Amino acid sequence: MVFDISEKLSDFVSNKAPIDLIFTEYYLNFLVYYGNTFSSIIVFISVIWFTAKMSQDSEIVPMLFSGRPFIRILKPYAISATVLLLLSIFINHYLLPISNKIRLDFEEKYYRANMIVENYHAEFNKEKYVYFSSYNNEDNIVYHFTMEQWSKSNAPLYFVRATMAKNYPGTFRWELTNYYERKIGDTEDKLSVGQKKDTVFTFKIEDLAYRDNRSEIMNDSDLNAFIAREEAKGSPNVAVHKIVLYQRTAMPFAVYVLTLIGVAVSSRKKRGGIGLNIAIGLGFVFIYIFSMKIASVAAINVGFPPLLAVWIPNILFTLVGVYLYKISPK
Repeated sequence: MVFDISEKLSDFVSNKAPIDLIFTEYYLNFLVYYGNTFSSIIVFISVIWFTAKMSQDSEIVPMLFSGRPFIRILKPYAISATVLLLLSIFINHYLLPISNKIRLDFEEKYYRANMIVENYHAEFNKEKYVYFSSYNNEDNIVYHFTMEQWSKSNAPLYFVRATMAKNYPGTFRWELTNYYERKIGDTEDKLSVGQKKDTVFTFKIEDLAYRDNRSEIMNDSDLNAFIAREEAKGSPNVAVHKIVLYQRTAMPFAVYVLTLIGVAVSSRKKRGGIGLNIAIGLGFVFIYIFSMKIASVAAINVGFPPLLAVWIPNILFTLVGVYLYKISPK
């Protein structure tokens, strides 16, 4: 929050953001978002700390010498991790989209710069193709707009081009400026040229130009439908939205994986004390975050399957956790 305030304070002041809304709408939901994002890492460091403290105080050795198996020591950890897992899944799938909408709407109004989209290409139902050179949400005008419509047999049906196009907010109505329109018939074509024209398309400006974080405010059903529409029109951002969807389930399971690693690493008494255990734990955290980032970038830029990219860090670190568990003190 301190870093965020220092970065955005001048924008809040210049845009006259109300102080009460800064804390109730923005930073309250800011804490929900980042608290949930880093919850598994916070849990991991907590497990490392208090397990290492128990080990340094020679509390784990008597448990093992009492004849109880190491898996019995893991039982309360597993119960706690399950509670946190279910809580995180609830937040990710139900609470977080609502919270993100409030937070991002506030940013859009009081902080974010104008949204500019350039060189846009899209396909709708393999029949309509839309192109435009640029769009700015401040004036809500699309420049050098072109739309083509083709039949299922790949025959041209309709073509329109306009120097500027403007969508009436919340509707499918568009206003074209300096337009050229061609309706292609079986025997003859119908051409029309004019200065202004009101028309109706099957899409809104929101379907063409939006910020990449739009998927963060959708619930699961809306996000699945949105991904299907983006795939149908050939959007290059499909992988980004799929990663958002899959991470809602994959990230909570990191609590289990990191808890297992944390117990296995810190249950052995070390000469370096608690600090050494925490240092080892932070090393695992950095490697885990790095592997998540590598997998996500591969899914977005190289075509790596998004589902596998989201789950592969959990799979790899589960194997690491099982290995550490096997070599831990028994």
